[in-house]
Amino acid sequence: MNGNPFRQATQGLAKGSLITGLFLIGFGMLVFILRDIFAFIAAAIFFMAGFSAIAYSIRLFILQWKMRQDKSAYREGVEVHFEDDNVEVHIKD
Repeated sequence: MNGNPFRQATQGLAKGSLITGLFLIGFGMLVFILRDIFAFIAAAIFFMAGFSAIAYSIRLFILQWKMRQDKSAYREGVEVHFEDDNVEVHIKD
């Protein structure tokens, strides 16, 4: 392996590019042949993502409703001051 390092790097890059190209062509043919299966898988992923987003929003609505119903928002020993552009929180000892 006492060859030119640039030649070795170019050869490695060419091999990697060839393998990547063959992989992409094979994957494209697979998608072309099995497009119904891939469409079903994509639809299933979108359905799961949609149901997950709906479940997350329901949890947030319930949490917000519980926070609104909770009358214990008062905290002993904490003062919050609102001014024009900032909020100051003071904790009493």
